[in-house]
Amino acid sequence: MTIRSDRFTPEVLLSAPRRSAAVPNPNGTLALYTVSTYSFESHKKTTEIKVLNIKNGQSNLVTSDEKASEPNWLGHGNELIWLKEGEKGATQLIHGDADDIGNTYVVGVVPGPVSDVKLKLLEDGEVAIAVVGKARPDGSLYNPELEPKKYSSARVYDSIMVRHWDKYETPNRNTIWYGSLQKSNGQFTLSTLTNALKNTHLESPIPVFGGTDHFDIAGSGIVFVAKDPTINPATNTKSNCYFLSIRSFSAPPSAKPQKFEVKGLEGASSGPVFSPNGVSLVFLQMKQNGYESDKNRIVLVVHVREPSVIIEVLKSNDGKGLWDRSPSAISWSQDGKSLYLQAEEHGKGLLFHLDVPILPGDISKTPRPLTHSGYISDVQPLSADSSSLFVSSSNFVDNSYYTLIDPSKPSDATQLSSNSRNGTSFGLSKQQVSEIWFDGSGDYKVHAWVIKPSNFTEGKKYPLAYLIHGGPQGAWGDQWSTRWNPAVFAEQGYIAITPNPTGSTGYGQAFCDAIQGSWGGLPYEDLVKGFSYIKENLDYVDTSRSVALGASYGGYMMNWIQGHPLGREFKALVTHDGVFSMANQISSDEQYFPNHDLGGPFWVATKNWEQWDPVRFTGEWATPHLVIHNELDYRLPISEGLAAFNVLQERGVESRFLTFPDENHWVLKEENGLVWHTVVLNFINKFVGLPPYKSEGKEGFEVQNPPSLAQPVATEQKLSLR
Repeated sequence: MTIRSDRFTPEVLLSAPRRSAAVPNPNGTLALYTVSTYSFESHKKTTEIKVLNIKNGQSNLVTSDEKASEPNWLGHGNELIWLKEGEKGATQLIHGDADDIGNTYVVGVVPGPVSDVKLKLLEDGEVAIAVVGKARPDGSLYNPELEPKKYSSARVYDSIMVRHWDKYETPNRNTIWYGSLQKSNGQFTLSTLTNALKNTHLESPIPVFGGTDHFDIAGSGIVFVAKDPTINPATNTKSNCYFLSIRSFSAPPSAKPQKFEVKGLEGASSGPVFSPNGVSLVFLQMKQNGYESDKNRIVLVVHVREPSVIIEVLKSNDGKGLWDRSPSAISWSQDGKSLYLQAEEHGKGLLFHLDVPILPGDISKTPRPLTHSGYISDVQPLSADSSSLFVSSSNFVDNSYYTLIDPSKPSDATQLSSNSRNGTSFGLSKQQVSEIWFDGSGDYKVHAWVIKPSNFTEGKKYPLAYLIHGGPQGAWGDQWSTRWNPAVFAEQGYIAITPNPTGSTGYGQAFCDAIQGSWGGLPYEDLVKGFSYIKENLDYVDTSRSVALGASYGGYMMNWIQGHPLGREFKALVTHDGVFSMANQISSDEQYFPNHDLGGPFWVATKNWEQWDPVRFTGEWATPHLVIHNELDYRLPISEGLAAFNVLQERGVESRFLTFPDENHWVLKEENGLVWHTVVLNFINKFVGLPPYKSEGKEGFEVQNPPSLAQPVATEQKLSLR
């Protein structure tokens, strides 16, 4: 850990080493991971591949090549394979060895950009490999650096999607490429890669966030998920799980992908994973098409080559399922007799154990938790001959920690390594974090996290930062984030409170579903009740000095609050990439989302769309308001932010507008992140009596006001932070 700070600031947050999940080697002695670190002094990012000695907790550097990424154990001893950016868009596969660091060679070169490596050691010593890369319409590998020059920038579309997340759609599609690594004369070489999905009209991983979680490989072949090619991806979430039988990873497939269908499950599929012997398969699938936050059901295919028995695990007669949680990932025990599930529960990301059913309906127990705090990001078997699990996690004060868990004695878990010494390197501690439950707008309780300043003093009152999450089907969890980190606000001197109102995940599917048709209804009332609870019960919170902030749906809620009585309780509001006009969601990329939540398309459910439209209440807007919206946000186009800022300015409400032309729905670049935090904190601090976080720099301003006798309404400022 290279950073130790007495005060947790945005600079510390953004420049702290970011450590990946770790993967143990076959004998469970070393764990492989990556670390990336950004320097605000050099304005550069460094990337390192490291191995952790599991016994003594010490790490050794494998390589600091800035072009290296995605290290994987080869399966032979401590040999490694990683990717390296090559010339003219090509990708090199590099061989290394944790026992002979520095001794590397090129295994092969792929003539285009690829990622998401998966390896599988086969019985004959051959290693199967699969990677993801774009394919042209003819099935060949797409390399943007070798494409011929185009003399027109025109794009013509005959169907949606036109653009997705932050890019315009093109004819090139994600595909899985497979091949083999074979050893000759002491070195591995890469075979020619085969496009597994050529001539299938299938795309996997599914854009935009699909990766290694959308496919798996075994000696028997490749399993993957892909959107149903017969329906439009902009208005449907339905995706299927497929198995491609492969007799040789050095040859083209002899059969077409086989689709697994489960009666009654018509929604999105994800997370396919082979059993250790490659015979069975589990994957996740939702019930409803068009609903991206429906509950994931666990599906077991007993024999992938003869799929006569397909079991929906934990199925119930009422269709709701025997377990009221929605797993996000699933994996197998080494003996193939147990499943490990990752799922949200009451603001935590926990690990659960479940016995594998032998026959349909053979469920004697529901999943039992193996962890009770923090947020799991990955779980791996410790070794081939061990039942112990190597678990990667984070929490509100620690950005990465590794734990060893014995499923038979989970309470005896051993922490192997903490990236921030359990938060102390950041000046943070678990004592800052607590929880509250308050009455919601109906017959239910609402959960919220409370994060206090590290220098909290009994008897002193602190201003409130009320943070509203996006989604809306999402939740504040006990996990680390480099965006919207509650501890950043707490260390400014706020009590940061993060409620999970109606629509939040991890509190049962009915609670999540209840936001449908009630965007500004039940969640708003929950937030009103939460604010009242804070005022009446938390004597260390000065609610007369409150601010509220939110992004995406949280940004929508800021715009909704601004037009309603709760808005007058706050000294300032911050909207990041939020909905201003419900009707303008028609310009969003994934149309199934508003269609589901609002009861249908605009022309079918017009009253629902209009009922929850913040535009209707702009005549009440009066609270100082910072609006942030990015130009590459195609989920909610920038016109949403500009419209909100126009209203504020025309109404004479103190307001500011911040935009990043090179960011999407999120702010991901470190330098931009520092500007974001500076502008946000300076804005809200001013209204609650806290000092500015950082001077924005007098010489960094370029004010370009139009000549006018009136006070300028808007300014453009280029920030140079000091």
